[in-house]
Amino acid sequence: MEEDERRRKRFSFGFRLSDLLERFLAELERELEKAIPQIPEELIRERRLPDGSVIREAGPLIWGYSVKVGADGKPQVRVFGNVKPSVFGMYIDSEREPLIDVVESDKNVIVVVELPGVDKKDIFLSGTDDSLTISVNTSEYKYFKTVNLPCKVIVEKARAKYKNGVLEITLPKKKKSIGEKIDIT
Repeated sequence: MEEDERRRKRFSFGFRLSDLLERFLAELERELEKAIPQIPEELIRERRLPDGSVIREAGPLIWGYSVKVGADGKPQVRVFGNVKPSVFGMYIDSEREPLIDVVESDKNVIVVVELPGVDKKDIFLSGTDDSLTISVNTSEYKYFKTVNLPCKVIVEKARAKYKNGVLEITLPKKKKSIGEKIDIT
C-alpha cells in the first residue's frame, strides 16, 4: 500500500483536509475582496514602475492567529493583524493587533509582543492591575492592543525590555489578600 493511501485511510474524516483548507482560503479571499473598498487611505500607496506606469498597492494586510493550550487544558485562540471580522463581513483597520503571548508563572505574568521594525522610543506602554495596553503610532507602523491579564499585577514594578522586534514585559503578581476583619457593632 502506498504511503499516500495509508495516510488517507488513517485520517479519513469523510473529506480531505486539503479540500477543507482550499474552501477556507477561498472564503477568506471573498471576504477580503468585499473589504478592499474600505481599506484606510493610509494603507494605500502608489508606486512607479520602470516603464513609467503607476500602480496602487494596499498593505500591509495581516491576519493570523495563534493557538496554545492554557493551564486549564483548554485551547486559547488569539487573533492578530489588521483584518478584522464585523457583522458586515471583514474590515481593515489602519492599526494592527500585534502577535502576543501571555505566560503566567508563580510570581509573575510575562507578556511577549512581536513588534517588527519598530524603534523602542516609539512604543507606549500603560497598565492597570488587570490589563496592559501596547501602542505604536508612527507614520510607518501602527500597532494597538489592550491585553486582559490572567490575574492582578503590580504595574509600578513592571519591567520591560525590547530587542530585535520582540517586547517582553514582566509584571509581578499581587499577593492574594485574605481580607480585612470587620468588627460588628
